[in-house]
Amino acid sequence: MRNDGLTRPWRPELSPLLNESVRGTGAKDDRMLCSYHRIESFVMSAIRIFGVPFSQPVRAVLWLLLLKRQAFELVMVNPGSSGENGSRHPDFLKMNPAGTIPCLLEPDTGFSVGESHAIMTYLSEANGWADMYPTDLNERAKMNAYLHYHHRNIREASTGLIAPKIRKDLNIPEALQQASTRSLTAALKSLEGLYLDHQPYLFGDHATIADLSAYVEIGQLQPQFTNTYDFSELPNVTAWLARMSALPYHDELHVCLTQMGDISQEAPSMDVIRGANIAGLKALKAAQAALIA
Repeated sequence: MRNDGLTRPWRPELSPLLNESVRGTGAKDDRMLCSYHRIESFVMSAIRIFGVPFSQPVRAVLWLLLLKRQAFELVMVNPGSSGENGSRHPDFLKMNPAGTIPCLLEPDTGFSVGESHAIMTYLSEANGWADMYPTDLNERAKMNAYLHYHHRNIREASTGLIAPKIRKDLNIPEALQQASTRSLTAALKSLEGLYLDHQPYLFGDHATIADLSAYVEIGQLQPQFTNTYDFSELPNVTAWLARMSALPYHDELHVCLTQMGDISQEAPSMDVIRGANIAGLKALKAAQAALIA
């Protein structure tokens, strides 16, 4: 394994989301984690995505890349940590000053950019993926408006319902959790009555980067995953969720959630999170391998 200052050996100095996934495992699991630390690219010059499978924005970026059969390499990064493998380490901050995941790096040019929406729009423009991100300026402006709206509305699904259970280290106040859930509910009603009342996807008859971004937040709440939201009064959203779950690579990208299971009544143990993380990494590597089989 080459060491270029950006890709490092797996280290156990990790925060709860990853740290407990490593600590206390047997030698076999440790070897598995190490082998998946860097998911090898189809070609050595493939772009690198820094993040973890549990991250909703990371899953959106990876989904786009898989759908477009774009070679990539996943480099595991511990969100929020200043340790050697962390998103707050000086080396990482040089690539993404915000210190967040995901982050994209093009090894050939040294170009890097953070934020999932910035990454997905860049990739779509650079590769001519007009079906995922429109070239018409009016249509693009409307999609951009949604992508901005998403951050403090649909994204609140994670802040209000998921992170308090699996990222207890964040100590999210109860008042903030409740406010986030209210914002999410209002946003879902907007999708139900304004976006999905006359079309199958958010911006027409096929999925775009807006749908990918929205689904990784909303979809994780479904009964087959964390079971943390009641969609019974949202028939349009429910039908859209079913359509999105039928897209290629949906299942592979959501193995970590399937493995973790229902968290509506009780937060998952670190053993459960560890097993889900390992399963998610394994499924992602298998999906990549299938592309070049």
